[in-house]
Amino acid sequence: MSEEASNSPGFGPELMIRHRMSVVVTAHGILFALALFAAFSLAYNFRWMLHRDRWLLDLYLPLLALALPIKLLVFHWTGQYRGSWRYVGLRDLLSVISASLVGTFVFLLAYFLLENGWQYAFDELLIDRAPTRALRQSSVFSLDWAATIAFVSGARILVRFYYEDIQRQRLSNPNRVLIVGAGDAGEAVLRELLRMRPGPYECVGFLDDDAPHLRGRIHGVEILGRTAGIREICMDHDVQEVFIALPQATPKTIRSLVERCQGTGVLFRTIPPVSDVIEGRVQVSQIREVDIADLLGREPVELDTDEIAQQLRGRHVLVTGAGGSIGSEMCRQIAGFLPNRLILLERAENVLFEIDRELRGKHPDLDIIPCVADIGDSLRLKTIFEKEKPSIVFHAAAHKHVPMMEINPGEAIKNNIGGTAMIADACIEAGVERMVLISTDKAVNPTSTMGCTKRVAEMYVQGLGGSGGTQFVTVRFGNVLGSSGSVVPIFRQQIEDGGPVTVTHPEMQRFFMTIPEAAQLVLQAGAMGKGGEIYVLHMGEPVKIVDLARDMIALSGLRPEVDIEVAFTGVRPGEKLFEELSSEDEHIGDTAHPKIGIWKHRPEDPDKIRQGIDRLIKMADTTPNGQLQEELKHLVPEYTPAADEPAQPTPVFEPAP
Repeated sequence: MSEEASNSPGFGPELMIRHRMSVVVTAHGILFALALFAAFSLAYNFRWMLHRDRWLLDLYLPLLALALPIKLLVFHWTGQYRGSWRYVGLRDLLSVISASLVGTFVFLLAYFLLENGWQYAFDELLIDRAPTRALRQSSVFSLDWAATIAFVSGARILVRFYYEDIQRQRLSNPNRVLIVGAGDAGEAVLRELLRMRPGPYECVGFLDDDAPHLRGRIHGVEILGRTAGIREICMDHDVQEVFIALPQATPKTIRSLVERCQGTGVLFRTIPPVSDVIEGRVQVSQIREVDIADLLGREPVELDTDEIAQQLRGRHVLVTGAGGSIGSEMCRQIAGFLPNRLILLERAENVLFEIDRELRGKHPDLDIIPCVADIGDSLRLKTIFEKEKPSIVFHAAAHKHVPMMEINPGEAIKNNIGGTAMIADACIEAGVERMVLISTDKAVNPTSTMGCTKRVAEMYVQGLGGSGGTQFVTVRFGNVLGSSGSVVPIFRQQIEDGGPVTVTHPEMQRFFMTIPEAAQLVLQAGAMGKGGEIYVLHMGEPVKIVDLARDMIALSGLRPEVDIEVAFTGVRPGEKLFEELSSEDEHIGDTAHPKIGIWKHRPEDPDKIRQGIDRLIKMADTTPNGQLQEELKHLVPEYTPAADEPAQPTPVFEPAP
């Protein structure tokens, strides 16, 4: 007995599961018998046993013996026994009509062949010729065809009705759902909700701004009004979740819906892309919560996949920091381009284990090599590069947390500068074709130790140029939504804890993009580079951090400043109010990709950079922070560290107005 069968309540469901085909064939046989009986009853005005109209014994039973095997075989031939009655739809009903038409035609043909061609057989079956003439002149065959369609389709509809309505009424406390959008997408979502067993959702209605849809019903669910009244409707109908079934909804539309429902406690969800809805692939299990990324207005990235595939397919690709937010997404994207080998280099074994397990599950044929290693360990790097022979290296490993690196600048120097130099040197020694350094917008006119060390790393790989045949490319971008240490997971946790949500300054702004978008553009820029370039990802419009915090509070169904307080803690050491993508005396040029620019950088003296790096590495563990910052300024004159700031900021909570 299967697990599904053993968990099914009652004898009926268990029997259906264990002997499904026998039960289905028997049910069809009963339905065919009833259909033919109904056809005779209608043709003879329900006169069953009169001597003059003895059709029940003289005609019905002999013809049933002929009709049953024909119809059972035709329905088997047309695949009618394989479909699920629980999920019957319009296409299933059309197939029943077709099968019934074929069955009736074969039945009629067989009858006339028996009557005219094989007269001796009918002489034994029929008592006299009168009923036969009456049968030929009547509409029994057409009535039987219609009755077969009605009985078979009706039985299937009743089964679906049982699962979607009668059984659902037994469930207690389902989530009350409001669907925004009464078009094809909304209907598909409702259909999926009705199919779920057990049904955790109860749809209370639709909202739609399209006038022709108003005051109508879809599958018995009423269209309650326009989106302008969403707040009142949610409160009147005790709505717990709102499904946004608008595949082409703009961030402005979603933001408007979320803001109108502030304080109602409503959870917002959105559907997959419109192509999935049109092709019938949408499922409630795929509907996800509306995320902060949905409100930022980021346009989808269009990649030149042929150019990327040409660089990666069949190659040995190594990713440093493979377990981090960006590094792990880089690995996911790279695996899709079918490299010959993917080497994961990461010093934290737990996150390395997770990304290794994930990739092996999704790409069982890909040769994946997980390497626990520190980018500051030159001997370990040399061993890995000699053994695995990577063709392309994506260098994502770095210390990225600004306040932590202000307190520990020596570690930023060793990791961000020294580690990058060791990776670059290993690439040259091993004959790697291309190395892509992932950098940050904080490297422009840096005010933080982290930003300055990333700028020095950029300068070092630029200075190497095409040394040893290796092409060095740098890609620079801003903040990534949802990455470890970013504001989004911090805000989410603070909201779950009841607040306050802490923002450093009311005017603090940042550029944001999603993790997949950043990874895709890094691959694209890496494929475009010829060596020595710094590519800058176009980040769109900057976002105020306080607006981001308020949007996240609203997405949680709460009211900013009422349910959850927003408090300002003061700018932390090394932070800017506004991030920059390029300095004043330099600019960003265009490339073939609309979302990737190229930074026109000034030439640097590679010998000076190498000497400066050597001094910094020697000083990193023993020199006071202030002296390390001064040494960094010798290499990066535009570096302006915050003076006289405490090493550890002391929060002063000031409620937002």
